[in-house]
Amino acid sequence: MSITTTELKENLAKYLQLSQTEDIYITKNGKVIAKLSNPYVSRMDDAKSLFGILPVDTSIDEAKEERLNNR
Repeated sequence: MSITTTELKENLAKYLQLSQTEDIYITKNGKVIAKLSNPYVSRMDDAKSLFGILPVDTSIDEAKEERLNNR
């Protein structure tokens, strides 16, 4: 979810509550300046979502090289 700084100021309690279940991106002049999120969300869930992205036979060096080439 994305909200403006004005919206955050006017409804802080609402967005603090919502941040327990989803990330809130705060914008100013159309640009994201901050992210409000729950610090207790399991990082393991984030890591698990990445499994299966790379083919099994890809080496770490190949993955790093591909990432650097795509910048």
